[in-house]
Amino acid sequence: MRAKDAPVVVIGAGPTGITAATLLAQYGVEVLVLDRWAGVYPQPRAVHLDDEVFRIIDRLGVAEEFAKISRPALGLRLLDPQMTVLAQFHRDPSHARHGYPQANMFDQPELEALLRTNLERRPEVTLRGNAEVTDVTAGERGRSRVTYVDRLDGTEHTVEADYLLGCDGANSLVRRRVGATMRDLHFEQRWLVIDIATAADLNQWAGVHQLCSPHRAGTFMQIGDVRYRWEFRLLPGETAEDFSTLPALRPLIEPWTTRIDDDQLEILRVAEYTFRAQIADRWRRGNTFLLGDAAHLTPPFVGQGMGAGLRDAMNLAWKLAGVLDGSLDPAVLDTYEAERKPHARKMIDLALLVGRAMTAGGEVGDRLRRTLVPRMHLMPGMRNKITDSATPSLPRSALVHKTYRPRQLTGTLCPNTEEEGRQRLDSLLGNAFALITTVAPAAADQTYVEGRGATVYHAQPGTELAAWLRRGGACAAVVRPDRTVMRAGRDVHELCRALPTRRP
Repeated sequence: MRAKDAPVVVIGAGPTGITAATLLAQYGVEVLVLDRWAGVYPQPRAVHLDDEVFRIIDRLGVAEEFAKISRPALGLRLLDPQMTVLAQFHRDPSHARHGYPQANMFDQPELEALLRTNLERRPEVTLRGNAEVTDVTAGERGRSRVTYVDRLDGTEHTVEADYLLGCDGANSLVRRRVGATMRDLHFEQRWLVIDIATAADLNQWAGVHQLCSPHRAGTFMQIGDVRYRWEFRLLPGETAEDFSTLPALRPLIEPWTTRIDDDQLEILRVAEYTFRAQIADRWRRGNTFLLGDAAHLTPPFVGQGMGAGLRDAMNLAWKLAGVLDGSLDPAVLDTYEAERKPHARKMIDLALLVGRAMTAGGEVGDRLRRTLVPRMHLMPGMRNKITDSATPSLPRSALVHKTYRPRQLTGTLCPNTEEEGRQRLDSLLGNAFALITTVAPAAADQTYVEGRGATVYHAQPGTELAAWLRRGGACAAVVRPDRTVMRAGRDVHELCRALPTRRP
């Protein structure tokens, strides 16, 4: 049976797929989302996102709702095997540079339910659950043909799409069909994941606790008002079944639950996960793109796994929408992999560094950690790298006009400052390009910018936004719809003319 064709088909209705579909819908793009499951996977996986990703949540229109189901974390505490604090790095729980707390803990099923409810408000999107994709082939006129089976009645359907987004996870069918392979970055560890609910006060510091040990590294964090997460590295021969009861778990969680009786602790889940570091050798073939876990797998040590997928969706959606409506040249789609792949690789490398710092070196490693970690704040730039939630800037591309000068704004996110009327900058700029400037452009330049559908925003003297431009050695900046600075400098006329032109 032939289903209705769609401009964009998204395979996978996890956070990445739903985010991509929602963003495309905001530009009026019709999207079909296919997922093999009927609803949200009920068990928590991701539990953290930073303030940069919170901006994407805001872009989806659910920032207030997400704030109600999440809790800010205070930062990171590093512990030795004797539970001695080696170092503590503070994250600002108040609204920071991007307008939101720098570290946010949440329950993934709650977030996914929120994202799906929000998606239901978009008439441009059709979500079909119980739809198991069985094949992806070349269709007519350069389109992709997707074959899927309705798992309820066994009927087979096909649909053709101008563009196909593979958001179908680590075992991605789409990745195989485009001929991409995962490059192994030589990290594989088996970990135990424990979720416990209790109304008792554990009386613990409200940040992430990292237990650094070559024998049994671990992590502890509070997810919600009554939900807690522990993760411990499994030893050879151990399985999740060995820790299925509270008596078996007690030796692991005892440092945090000493005064709490067993009848006050409810085990929600005990599961085994294999943490891997991998990245696909290609993220695109023709009109097909890979996003999220289909393109990269990040160990959880810096809490960027799910966030990386949302960053993929934010980077690609506005470009794809612009190509579909004719406002952008199709060549801009080449910038997706060029920008996102190096960024994802840097975040994976950071996670690997943290993971190995937690687990490597045996007794010698323990001694080094006790000596070096408390002095990390003395290392130039190290404390800022740990406490600042900012991720690396995007590399040079057709939509990132970098120069060779240091401390440039290009490739970084503009701040989401509070402007007049206590509105955040993101809400004032909308979903299009913008010129942020301290110098009013000439009338002809203003007309040119507005003719490109972009917004001109004047940063008033003495404001945080004006100070940001000044620190970057600029008086104006062209900001993309994903809030990345495309170009910055002092020649306002030149910057106005740098806005992307329509395709021929």
